[in-house]
Amino acid sequence: MKHLDLVSVIYSLKKLVLLLFLIWAEFGLSQSFTRADSLRGGITPERIWWDLEHYDLSVKLDVDGRQISGTNRISYVVNQVAPEPGRVSAKTKKVMQIDLQWPMRLDSVTQNGVLLKVIREGSAHFVTTEMPQISGQANSVMCYFSGRPIEAQNPPWDGGFAWNQDELGRPFIANANQGIGASVWWPNKDHPYDEPDRGVDLKIQLAKPLVAVGNGRLLEVSDAGDDDQIFHWQVTSPINNYGVNINVGHYVRFEEVYRGLSGALDCTYWVLDYNLEQAKTQFKQVPMMLEAFEHWFGPYPFYDDGYQLVEVPYLGMEHQSSVTYGNGYRNGYRGTDLSDSGWGMKFDFIIIHESGHEWFANNITNSDVADMWIHEGFTAYSENLFLDYHYGREASNQYVVGTKKRIQNDRPLIGYYGVNHEGSGDMYYKGANILHTLRQWVNDDALWREVLTGLNQQFRHQTISSKQLEDYIASALNLNLTQFWEQYLRTPDIPVFEYHIQDKTLKYRYNKTIAEFNLPVLVHVNGASHWLRPTESWKELSHPSKIKDFEVDKNFLLKARVIDRP
Repeated sequence: MKHLDLVSVIYSLKKLVLLLFLIWAEFGLSQSFTRADSLRGGITPERIWWDLEHYDLSVKLDVDGRQISGTNRISYVVNQVAPEPGRVSAKTKKVMQIDLQWPMRLDSVTQNGVLLKVIREGSAHFVTTEMPQISGQANSVMCYFSGRPIEAQNPPWDGGFAWNQDELGRPFIANANQGIGASVWWPNKDHPYDEPDRGVDLKIQLAKPLVAVGNGRLLEVSDAGDDDQIFHWQVTSPINNYGVNINVGHYVRFEEVYRGLSGALDCTYWVLDYNLEQAKTQFKQVPMMLEAFEHWFGPYPFYDDGYQLVEVPYLGMEHQSSVTYGNGYRNGYRGTDLSDSGWGMKFDFIIIHESGHEWFANNITNSDVADMWIHEGFTAYSENLFLDYHYGREASNQYVVGTKKRIQNDRPLIGYYGVNHEGSGDMYYKGANILHTLRQWVNDDALWREVLTGLNQQFRHQTISSKQLEDYIASALNLNLTQFWEQYLRTPDIPVFEYHIQDKTLKYRYNKTIAEFNLPVLVHVNGASHWLRPTESWKELSHPSKIKDFEVDKNFLLKARVIDRP
């Protein structure tokens, strides 16, 4: 009898496990997020009541100990504060969330010299103000921090500090922290929706003769005693947190002025001393990049802060007004063509791609990392627009179409909101091919350019959602793009163009599409081009002669499939 009971229990447990698996399969990833994810990726009550104005960040580097310490004065304006229950006034103490990741330590926080209470929950630090927070009032808190930040093992894909050495065995240091977050090394409001409206002052202290390069403009180099120097850098434009960076090495610099759409743009290049001559040759692509991108996207967004290209011990990143470079002074992506078209060897991938982010990521920034495709899709697309400008339309077509083979179609490009979750890595080249497909639909290069420049004007120095971007483009083009965006951004499925040919008749339809998917498609029949408007129902095209040659235009992000019988 006990044995039968045990069998019954095991059977019941198996059914329970199966039930749990089915529930997990139904709800999937949406059920796997934690409170820590929400604190990192959500606009929490402790974040929303204060609006960032400025960071005054001072950092001292202990190169030998691989440690840092410093202060960050966070200036903010109090948003409209609703009275708490039982209170008649909004003039109340508030709790603010400041983020800093372990093993870094937030040693203390003060406001007007008063030590504030801090409660830590993971990377989130909840700081209780002592003085009332009055709507519209400008305030600040001073954060003191120290520790040994996480070391990046494979930057820029994993985040942290890279404490490297150059070819002569000298310190060569940088940080890259887009995914893991800027709070991996300094205390801040670590969410993309809010940027400091008045930028950042960054002061970096370290031992001579090392040179520290930050964002924007170098205001001053001062002695700090004990053979130390302080490099004071300043960005006056709003800046995303992950764009703030420190680069340290035996740098030399050279400069030029680019005469662009908004006047004189100061371009400064920081490279290791022994790479100066090859940098002067390779970096000639910067004016070419600026010319092409100002044509397609409008003026470089940060004339006040200048443009910098800085050599680093990793591949590169889009740090605002301080683009980092580690592509080995060669064309392609580490010397290879990602498209296999040959055109990828006509430019230095890191110079072009990472600088493209100045328009898409730094000028226009996603308000939630779920919409990271705004950054990466448009910037991957900028690569073929660079080719379009300098080498012509066919070159750019071959390049972007050649990158289709890198698309996995594993999951949607848009991730989950509020939990620091990015969408598929397809955001790069699927994103680029989505935009390339839309350009075919528009079939008007002047209008297409107007849309791209308009985006950078309409959303200049702003954080936005994918929905805002989608609506703007649809309105500017006067097209119904609802199903287009839904299909390509929110499902992993590539539309399938199914067709059947019988003598002079082409039968065709869409499959694996959402309802009312309305993308027109260009096809080539016996050397002649035709625009078709497929739906989920079969349609026909009659041709004067027997159809011998048929092709769906390669510039569309579609799968073509022959059907034996429609």
